[in-house]
Amino acid sequence: MLQVSVLKEQTDRVLAGLAKKNYPNAEAEVQHILELDQRRKHLQTEHDQSQAEANKLAQQIGGLMKSGDKAGADELKARTATLKTHTKAAADELAQVEKDLQSALYLLPNLPHESVPQGRSADDNEVVREVGEQPTLPEGALPHWDLIKKYDIIDFELGNKITGAGFPVYKGQGARLQRALINFFLDEALAAGYTEIQPPILINEASGYGTGQLPDKEGQMYHATADDLYLIPTAEVPITNLYRDEVIAADRLPIRNTGYTPCFRREAGSWGAHVRGLNRLHQFDKVEIVEIDLPERSYATLERMLDHIEGVLQKLELPYRVLRLCGGDMGFTSALTYDLEVWSAAQGRWLEVSSCSNFETYQANRLKLRYKDQNGKNQLLHTLNGSALALPRIVAALLENNQTAEGIRLPQVLHRYCGFEQIG
Repeated sequence: MLQVSVLKEQTDRVLAGLAKKNYPNAEAEVQHILELDQRRKHLQTEHDQSQAEANKLAQQIGGLMKSGDKAGADELKARTATLKTHTKAAADELAQVEKDLQSALYLLPNLPHESVPQGRSADDNEVVREVGEQPTLPEGALPHWDLIKKYDIIDFELGNKITGAGFPVYKGQGARLQRALINFFLDEALAAGYTEIQPPILINEASGYGTGQLPDKEGQMYHATADDLYLIPTAEVPITNLYRDEVIAADRLPIRNTGYTPCFRREAGSWGAHVRGLNRLHQFDKVEIVEIDLPERSYATLERMLDHIEGVLQKLELPYRVLRLCGGDMGFTSALTYDLEVWSAAQGRWLEVSSCSNFETYQANRLKLRYKDQNGKNQLLHTLNGSALALPRIVAALLENNQTAEGIRLPQVLHRYCGFEQIG
């Protein structure tokens, strides 16, 4: 959530940033927020003055009663009653204005970092680098949705029978490959200095607002309405919320956590090869890395996180590329996002497998996540997260890129995790 002080003191920068994110009606909404804040301040002053005058009159009434001046005391009591009515009305309006102000602030996206390129869609994203050679497949090579049937390792029909579309069942070597990848990703994160967290996969409303899934992505999350809880779209949400309403000692920073969770998203529903098979699911597994750091270090931290994710892809022997997302393709809460995509040889296209983002103070302001600076003053921290990695499209690329006449060859790094060297 953007700070009102930033909207007020850096209005031109705010409007330019919202324009880069192609946010409509930015000027009117910023002006509305500033007017609400001005009204809030006026009401707060009015309320405080009325309260102070009522307190003063109460003291005077006590003195008059002691001196026996009942008429004078009654007159002041009448004035006090009028003040109390006025104070309550001001307090009620103040509460409503504060609520309206908070709601309006929730609707503004984060401002993009200066390095974010202009653009409206994925076509305008900037390719930072491309690593690895794209494999040449044998004649008759299959896409992963045919390979999983050939080797009977993932069953979409069974998942549809049990739950519905987008909930696959992993079987035999497919299930073992899932477990192997999760353990490999976690071990890589632990070796890089992250602390493993096993968080709940249901969150309350406060957690959803804390990291920005609410109100922006409310329709994309599964909602357990009886208990007003949400199934998590990513481990970022519960892990970052561990630190909601905290003041972190500077010597504890950076905080570096990792966690595996299943993830749940209602977004599947479009048609075509780009969402076929494992390309888009309602439920999938992912290992996440989350960091909290000082503002002056956060972009160096983002690059370190990106290096870690690239290192994992290199060990998997997958050709990949790194994209810097343009303003129009960025997430609501992000200030800068790198997407990492692996090459899918059988599909002949790039598949996104990770996003690595710096949210600067946007989430921290919602979370009230702060540290004390050298002057003892509370300041907002920066939060960051990255997928390291999401499994479905990694599995799709591994199956497609490594298929041979004898079976699907797995990269060396996975042999000890899987207990086998190839599928089939």
